[in-house]
Amino acid sequence: MTDDIQTDNAPDEGAQLHPEQKQYDDHYFKIFESALDQCRDYKPRFGGGSGSGLTLKEFQTLYENDPFYHWIGLDSPLMYAAHKAAGGITSVYRQIGIACQRIFNQMVHDHLGLSSEEAAWSYVIESRRLSLDGRIEIDKVRNAAAQRRVQQWICDAGRLAGLPEDTLQGIKGCVFEVRQGYKSKDSKRQNADIANAANAYVHKYMPAIILFSTQIDSDVAKRYKERHWIILTGTKNGSSIESTYAFCRNAIGYDLANFFECHSEDIKKLVKDLLETLLSPEEPV
Repeated sequence: MTDDIQTDNAPDEGAQLHPEQKQYDDHYFKIFESALDQCRDYKPRFGGGSGSGLTLKEFQTLYENDPFYHWIGLDSPLMYAAHKAAGGITSVYRQIGIACQRIFNQMVHDHLGLSSEEAAWSYVIESRRLSLDGRIEIDKVRNAAAQRRVQQWICDAGRLAGLPEDTLQGIKGCVFEVRQGYKSKDSKRQNADIANAANAYVHKYMPAIILFSTQIDSDVAKRYKERHWIILTGTKNGSSIESTYAFCRNAIGYDLANFFECHSEDIKKLVKDLLETLLSPEEPV
């Protein structure tokens, strides 16, 4: 990284947004819709292994044939609906996270011109290949204005993370974990993320977590920042080194907040229909 950009307290430069935003919007909406559709046919397995899950009728047969569950009324359709809702909601959050990852990767391709290979990053440790969700390497961004924006952002973010100047000068890009939110306090997951950050710095990449929502446990955020992760959250306010949506608008060149605002009613309808399906014991028509 060159050192000719003065970034201390620099305002966001901002990107010229693509006039074809609607074309991209339509594609990103389909990505979101496709991910949510994966939840629609969710059925609980009730210990049935890795199959497609049990229908209401199959569940009732299973529980009616269990004397104890039958005696106490657990063979009720309401019990099936409760299981379906509990597992289904977990699936909804998972698929929303997958949609966020796919939209981010598509944005990097569409607006920074990175190929799928250039936007991917993985490393090998103890014969295992581990990967993060995305990568932006400064020299791979071919558009000069976009490259300057990315470089500016990395300088600002690195200083926010407290990187020494000599470390910052060696940084060649950023690697990303993309999530819809992060409420878990799973220590195994945290330790894996911290190991990912250490390996990213070894390979001269700065690690960043991009959250589409504002949901992150404060203790987790504190621990990650102490390990020099950049954390962007889904706030509508804040600079490009704080807000996911400011970063997308000013560094990548796409107004992601505008996408969600413009498509909010359509997405809400998708989610409402999906939740009604998951909360019903009946099979979707």
